[in-house]
Amino acid sequence: MTKIKAPTGKLGILTPGMGAVASTFMAGVIAVNKGIAKPIGSVTQLGHIRLGKRTENRNPLIKDFVPLAKLDDIVFGGWDIFDDNMYESAINAKVLDKTLLDEIRPELEAIKPMKAVFDRSYVRKLDGPNVKTATNKMELAEAVMEDIRRFQADNNCDRVVMVWCGSTEIYIEAGDVHSSVEKLEAGLRNNDPAIPPSMIYAYAAVKMGIPYANGAPNLSCDVPAMVELAKQTQAPIMGKDFKTGQTLMKTIIAPGLKARALGIRGWFSPNSLGNRDGEVLDDPDSFKSKEVSKLGVLEEILQPEIHPDLYGDLYHKVRINYYPPHGDNKEGWDNIDIFGWLGYGMQIKIDFLCRDSILAAPIVLDLALLLDLAKRSSLYGIQEWLSFYLKSPQAAPGLQPMHDIFLQNQKLLNTLRHLMDEELITLLGMDYYY
Repeated sequence: MTKIKAPTGKLGILTPGMGAVASTFMAGVIAVNKGIAKPIGSVTQLGHIRLGKRTENRNPLIKDFVPLAKLDDIVFGGWDIFDDNMYESAINAKVLDKTLLDEIRPELEAIKPMKAVFDRSYVRKLDGPNVKTATNKMELAEAVMEDIRRFQADNNCDRVVMVWCGSTEIYIEAGDVHSSVEKLEAGLRNNDPAIPPSMIYAYAAVKMGIPYANGAPNLSCDVPAMVELAKQTQAPIMGKDFKTGQTLMKTIIAPGLKARALGIRGWFSPNSLGNRDGEVLDDPDSFKSKEVSKLGVLEEILQPEIHPDLYGDLYHKVRINYYPPHGDNKEGWDNIDIFGWLGYGMQIKIDFLCRDSILAAPIVLDLALLLDLAKRSSLYGIQEWLSFYLKSPQAAPGLQPMHDIFLQNQKLLNTLRHLMDEELITLLGMDYYY
């Protein structure tokens, strides 16, 4: 069995970005701890895992099977460009009912953001007063590390995990400055424009050996320098972009169509949302980051190079429209033109009226708990087994990341079985019949 350190003491979960997603996540955990609500959508809390043969009927809750941190051992903190406490942030986000928030108001008001690392040239639609100043980006990273040390001491935390919950930054491609730790650190000292704020947070966490997950499509930990640093400091890392609404549907529907050898001519995916994320994505350069993250999903699942007759001419279009009246209630509309026997056409239409932060909040919880488990299990570097939670998952160099949610789920569960020295499930089942 893998030697796993016990989850003793407090676990600090730090979120760069303390807006709609983070406030919904934190309020939810507090509400669950007070017995007000259930952690719906959290695989670690409500998901079961099959162990052994089907005839054994061993299906414990995941949280009872692997040694995860308990929800009442979690302490919250983070950074934001606005100085609203988490009660004020949650009220402004308009995701959760005020009646619920008032029941946990004292706990939320006690959570206040630290000054953020922010540069408006990377997120042009936002600005705020609660921002750090420094001579260069390395000094900003060192200030974040000092924040982490102070938070850990003030809250008596045994361990800390960082999960990016901030906005989508402008599109940046990996370059020479990201190719090694030495060049990245020189770039931080020289204020290289290819190092966005999200990468400064990622560097600070990974440099301290702290697990880091990237919930946005930003370039942050998915560069060679950060992977190299994660190996040096034995920090688990994973990116990027929480898999919530429309892309979640794609990773469910596309594998089914492929399994039945049904062809796809086109997949048109417009979105409408009105929260702060929608406002940020109204900027074309920020939208480009999200577009690249969303477009890669079908390509990997359908493998048109292997199935040219079915997907060789697939037309895939993604659009995001900022529509303030929707608020956090996002509408993801998919028109899918498929074809079957002898090439005869059919259509599928999906109108997913989802709630972005409601879907993202349990992902933040699960990623934090599982990255903490990875750290205590001496797993470090890229944690591909957590691809299940992300739109554009990170994988080792030369490996195409998996997007099929059913394969991702199997990999996640088999990794947990492996850590606990249980038999891996292959689903072959021949021994039941022969």
